[in-house]
Amino acid sequence: MTADEAAMVDAIVTRFIPADDLSPSGKDAGCTVFIDRQLAGPYGTYEWLYMKGPFSANPLPTQGIQSPLVPQQQYRQGLAALAAHCRDQFGGKRFEQLTGDEQDGVLRAMEKNELQLGQLKRPLLDAKMFFDLLLQNTMEGFFADPVYGGNRDMVGWKMVGFPGTRYDFRDVLANPGQVYNKPPVSIIGRPAWNGRPA
Repeated sequence: MTADEAAMVDAIVTRFIPADDLSPSGKDAGCTVFIDRQLAGPYGTYEWLYMKGPFSANPLPTQGIQSPLVPQQQYRQGLAALAAHCRDQFGGKRFEQLTGDEQDGVLRAMEKNELQLGQLKRPLLDAKMFFDLLLQNTMEGFFADPVYGGNRDMVGWKMVGFPGTRYDFRDVLANPGQVYNKPPVSIIGRPAWNGRPA
């Protein structure tokens, strides 16, 4: 992602997951970093998926991905179209410069597919498809293992009480009904175990 694209995604993930007394915002949890890393890897190019048509303009929910565009292209085109829409509709402002209510209004319109983002339309990409992609990747970034760049300090796991990738649960299984209160563990372990700063 470019710096401008990252700033826009930062603003979007912050609207999806605002900071509250349960967790930091999506931005502060590293969701943008997670998305950027995913787009730079095999997910960003759908390296392992069959990507030949035909693509349905009105797919069933069971039909999966129905676009010839890979996530890298979807983000690049979707963010550019969203930036152009904001410039046109809000007097030259970028998405991240809009008020929270204005940002929410734009995102709601995308979710309902009531927003025309330039020439974007199915089967390539429309506002709803792009909204769904952004939301899905934000949730993945908030709850994935921190080794992938999101879920900073395991905040998503702590919020829901997920133990992470702890290798041994025998002591827990031997004591059913007791509250599990150990901190979560990432794939790379806990900072105290591997010499990395917290």
